[in-house]
Amino acid sequence: MTDVSIVIVSYNTSELLRKCLVSVAEGTGRLTVETVVVDNGSQDGSAAMVRRQFPDVRIIPLDRNTGFSKANNIGMKHATGRYVLLLNSDCELDKNTLPEMAAFLDQKPVAGAATCRLNLSDGSIDPACHRGFPTPWASLAYLSGLERLFPTTRLFGGYHMGYQKSGSQHEVDCISGAFFMVRKELIRPVGNLDEDYFMYAEDIDWCYRIKKAGWQIWYNPDVSTVHRKKQSGRRHPERRVRIAAELEFHRNNLKFYRKHYRHFYNPLVSALVEAAYAVRLTLLVILGV
Repeated sequence: MTDVSIVIVSYNTSELLRKCLVSVAEGTGRLTVETVVVDNGSQDGSAAMVRRQFPDVRIIPLDRNTGFSKANNIGMKHATGRYVLLLNSDCELDKNTLPEMAAFLDQKPVAGAATCRLNLSDGSIDPACHRGFPTPWASLAYLSGLERLFPTTRLFGGYHMGYQKSGSQHEVDCISGAFFMVRKELIRPVGNLDEDYFMYAEDIDWCYRIKKAGWQIWYNPDVSTVHRKKQSGRRHPERRVRIAAELEFHRNNLKFYRKHYRHFYNPLVSALVEAAYAVRLTLLVILGV
């Protein structure tokens, strides 16, 4: 049986994808690994590059950009491994990351999913790999800027769990879709990624459903992966693209709130959260901040 099925979604990231696939080829260790690349209608020759340089990789070319969730779901249909790793095309694995993460999950039967430390290009941690759920209070602290002022306090730092030591293994609420290793056995009962999220917050939604099904989610900083984020919308060099991505990010976080939290809380609480998101979205549209 295959140990790990790696699913990579690519959209106009040919060179980053090439480096990602090289790191996969050099980092399998003794694991049996299959790699599936779902190309989301790229116009930069990504699919041809994969066929030419990585003949062992399965390439699934799509005729348009179907979104991150749908493309990953298409890739997961072809996964046969004990574990499925969703890996962004702008990530580069360290040589021991894949074997150690598989071993990590082998040793934690209660863990349904796990991630490693994701390092940005400057060596700092990608905060998205280590998060709490955006509860009403966590959302308000994040949107108001209080989390930025007091990132290491439990009171205000809930969304990115800044009160936890990033150098120690521990359970988290949510990990990033950039490196998301999950047990294949839980995908059917929990369900695939929700395709209502075109991009952003689909990982939060999946984590919520995984934990609701009784599984734990873990962060393991003993191994790491570089997350370039050069083509990520929220870090794109073009201001127009960054703003559009920020709008999508906040809209989808609000969509998550409405799906999972609104019916649990007093209508006044939900109205306050909705108002905070409305202010944030308005500032983005008018001022681009």
